[in-house]
Amino acid sequence: MRKRTAKNGRTTGQRMTVGYVRVSTDEQAENGVSLGAQEARIAAYALAIGFEVSELIRDAGASAKSLQRPGIATLLERVRRDEIERIVVAKLDRLTRSVRDLADLIDLCAKHDVALVSVGETLDTGSAAGRMVVSMLGVVAQWEREAIAERTATALGHKRHQRTAYGPTPFGYLRKGDRLLPETNEQQALREAVRLDESGASFRAIAAHLTKIGAKPHRATTWHASSVRAMLRSRIATEAVA
Repeated sequence: MRKRTAKNGRTTGQRMTVGYVRVSTDEQAENGVSLGAQEARIAAYALAIGFEVSELIRDAGASAKSLQRPGIATLLERVRRDEIERIVVAKLDRLTRSVRDLADLIDLCAKHDVALVSVGETLDTGSAAGRMVVSMLGVVAQWEREAIAERTATALGHKRHQRTAYGPTPFGYLRKGDRLLPETNEQQALREAVRLDESGASFRAIAAHLTKIGAKPHRATTWHASSVRAMLRSRIATEAVA
């Protein structure tokens, strides 16, 4: 912990080293990703380098797709108040998985003379080289996520085209093994629902019509505006009556 001296020469107060840890819901039990494992890595790194981590800020069950997290909000506010000298994370993706958000974080830290340290990547944005490498890693990470998303979308599109089941059976179909087969009565009801939607009818009105003609939803006892909307916005369902 040290004091910061502003450009006008006045001391602005004590600044500290803060650790940040995060897990999303599906990572809670994974070795090396849990909050405890991240905290242990940060503590070991701090001991080896010789500085004291004054506080740990945690985000449990929070996605890194955006910065809309309570812990990050607290962290950034304290950076803006010039209370932090150094932020330490176990891995860069604990902070964010977005290149744009990463760039914004680096800019904010640079503006307030805060070093961003990643233990896993052995990076420190206290130097220009460290800032460059962190930015490059963020670009590569985002490319990898987008490539995975493209492959997934292609695979699901192929499954839709082949009428292969890959999730809950959509209205209008019966499941036979891994194949989806059209169900005559439901296909007719689906066509009527699509026609009403295209004519400007509300989802509530379409739900009432489906109930009136005796069409039953697959996973509920009655139709609601939300279930009608989900059905009509299902690509596999609407492709069938296009």
